[in-house]
Amino acid sequence: MGASNHGTSSQMEALVHIVTPTGMLGYGINQEHLDRGLSQTASTGVPTAIILDSGSTDGGPNNLALGYMSCPRSNYKRDLTKILTSAQRFKVPVLIGSAGGDGSDEHVEEILQIVKEITAEAGNENFCLKTITIFAGIHKDLVSQRLAQEMISGCGAAVPPASQKDIDDASRIVAQMGPEPFIRAMEATPGFDLVVGGRAYDPAPFVAFAAYWLNKRVENREPPISSELLGAFTHMGKIMECGGVCAIPKSAGARSTMYLDGTFDVRPLDPRSRCTSLSVAAHTLYEKTRPDILHGPGGYLDLSASTYEELGDGRTVRVRGGIFHSWHTLGRPYTVKLEAGRLSGFRTMYMGSVRDPILIGQLDDFLLRVKSYVAQNQDNQDTWKLDFHTYGGSHRVNGKWLDSQPNKVFIIGEVLAETQSLATSVCDTARVATIHGPYPGQKATSGNFAFGILGSKSIEMGACPEFCLYHLMELRSGEETASLSDLSSIKDAAEANIADSPANMPIFRWRVQEVGRKTQQSGGEIRSPEPAMSHETGEPHAKAVIGSGADSSPNVRALFDQVTLSDVASILRSKNSGPYEITFDVMFEKEAVYRVIKDSQMLSSELMEDLFALKPEEVFWCGWFDQARAWKATIPRKRHGVPMAGGGFMENDIHGSQQYIPLAKVQISAEILSKLRQPDEEARHANL
Repeated sequence: MGASNHGTSSQMEALVHIVTPTGMLGYGINQEHLDRGLSQTASTGVPTAIILDSGSTDGGPNNLALGYMSCPRSNYKRDLTKILTSAQRFKVPVLIGSAGGDGSDEHVEEILQIVKEITAEAGNENFCLKTITIFAGIHKDLVSQRLAQEMISGCGAAVPPASQKDIDDASRIVAQMGPEPFIRAMEATPGFDLVVGGRAYDPAPFVAFAAYWLNKRVENREPPISSELLGAFTHMGKIMECGGVCAIPKSAGARSTMYLDGTFDVRPLDPRSRCTSLSVAAHTLYEKTRPDILHGPGGYLDLSASTYEELGDGRTVRVRGGIFHSWHTLGRPYTVKLEAGRLSGFRTMYMGSVRDPILIGQLDDFLLRVKSYVAQNQDNQDTWKLDFHTYGGSHRVNGKWLDSQPNKVFIIGEVLAETQSLATSVCDTARVATIHGPYPGQKATSGNFAFGILGSKSIEMGACPEFCLYHLMELRSGEETASLSDLSSIKDAAEANIADSPANMPIFRWRVQEVGRKTQQSGGEIRSPEPAMSHETGEPHAKAVIGSGADSSPNVRALFDQVTLSDVASILRSKNSGPYEITFDVMFEKEAVYRVIKDSQMLSSELMEDLFALKPEEVFWCGWFDQARAWKATIPRKRHGVPMAGGGFMENDIHGSQQYIPLAKVQISAEILSKLRQPDEEARHANL
C-alpha cells in the first residue's frame, strides 16, 4: 500500500471527474478550494460534475417526524450560491442527494425554491438551469400493502419488526433510492444543469453520474455494467460522499477521477491535507456495520479484495478491487430502505448540579425517591415518563462510583408526556422533589440542588420525535427506477404513488423545469482560473495522524507497565451505524503493533460482551480489516440496557461518538506488552 508511480493517469482513460466541496450541504464551503478543483478537472475535456450528499439519519428522527431540515435555510442558500456560481463559471452540472437532510418531497421542493431565489438575485441574470427534481416520498398505502404481503423486514438485527401502527403513525415515509432514478432522469433530460434528489443512498448520485457517462460512451450497451465497474462506482461514491473526511488532516472537500478500467483516484481539495492508503482504507469503516461488505439498494459492495495505492504526488490514493453483487444476479428481490419518524409526545426538562458529598454518595437512591414522589403526586402514570441524565465523574455500578467520588454532579431531569402542559407539570414536581427531598445524613436542609441556569426553572422542549420505520421493502422488477411526472404539487406527486398503481410502475417520480432566465449570452468561452499555487509539490502538508510516513503511535518501548488499548492505537472511536447500531473502530499506525494485537486475540466478540453487558448474538459483527490495520465491532444501541433507536426520549449521545471509553481503558497484558516492545528493541540494536 506504499507510494508508487505504477499505472500513471496518462496510461489510463478517464471516464469522469467528480468534485465534492463538502461532505454535507449546509455545513459550509471553501469556494477557492472548489474553484481550484474545477480548474484542474473541467478544463481536461473529461465530463466533470459537482456532486454532494445532503442526507443523514445521524441527527435523529427530527427531520422525518417534525419536518425540519438538517441545517438552517440560510446555510443551504449560502452554500448553494457558491456551488451554482462555480458551476456556471466552469459549465459543469450539479447533483445533490437527500435534499434537506431527510430527502422528503417537501424538502426537495424547498431546495428548489432556494435555487429559484438565487437565480433571481442581481448578478445572476445569466443563470438558466435545466433542473431535475426527483421525489422519494412513498405513500402509506403501498407500504401497508407490502407489509401485509410480508415484503418488509428490519434493516439489521437490532431493528424490531414493522407494524401497521408504525406506518399509520409516520409523519411521512421516504425510500432510499439507488442510482437508477438519477440515471433514468438524466438520460431523458439532455443538457441538464442541476439534479435535486430526494432521499437517496449516499453514493447514488456519484454512481449515477459515472454510469450515465459510461452509457453515453457505449450506446445500447449490453450486457449491463459489470460487477467490477459498478463496484468501483459505488466504492468511489462511498468515499466521496463524505468529502475530505478521508484525508489527513480531515477536511471539507475532495475530488475523484474514475477510469474506464474501474480504477479511481481520490485526493483532498485542501492543499494542506493529503490522502494516504490507510486514511482512505480506514474511511471504509466509518459508521458502517462492517468494513468489507456494505449493503445498499439492489445489492452489496464487497471490499474484501480492495487495494489502496499512494501515488507519487504524496496526496492522491488510487483504489481498485471493489465488486458490487446485485440481488438480481443472486436471485433475490431489489430492496430499498424505508425511513420514517413519528411524534411520541412532548418534553420538558430541568437542570442543575449537586455538590454535597453526602448526597452524591447516595445519588441513585435519592433519584429513585424523587421518581416515587412524583408518582404519588401525578395521576395517569401511563401518560408520562421521568428519567435523569447525570454528568460528572466516572460511571456508577450498583450505585457505587467506579473511581473516586466526584466533587460535583450535573443533573438533567427529562419528562415525556402526552401534552406539553402535563410534561411541565410532572417536571416541576420532580424539580421540587430534587431541591427539597430528604436523604440520610442530610445537613444542608436549605436545598439540595443548584439550579436556575439562564434564569429558568423548567424548560419546555416541545415535540419529541422517534424513529418508527427503518426497514427494507422488497420491490418488483422495474419499481426501482423513476417515471416522469407533470404533477405540479407535492401532494399530487405523493398521491400518484398508491397501492393500486399499475404493476411494476416505478415508485419514484421526477420532474423537469427551467429555473432562472438567461438575459444575455456569455462573452465567449469561460476560461478556467489559474490555480492558487502553480506547483502542487510546493503545497504545505500538515502532519499525518494515520498512514505511511506518519508516526502518531506512542513509543511502546518507553511505556509504563500500565498500558491501555488507547495508548497503542492511533485511532479509537465509536459512531452510530444507522439509528439502531453503534460501531467501534480501532486502528494502528505501525504494522508491527497491528500484528501483535491481532495475533494476541485480545480484541474479540467476548471482550465486547464483557465490556457492554451483551449476549453473544448482540455482537452483530466483529473482525479485522487488514487494508486499514483495523479491528471493528458493531453492537445494538441501548439505553438502560434496552435496545433503542437514536434520538427520542432520554437520548444523550445521538452520534454514539462517546461510547468507546470502556474499550479505550482495556489494559494490555504484560505478555502482549513485551511483544510490542520487541520491535523497538530490535531497531535500537540494529542502529547500534
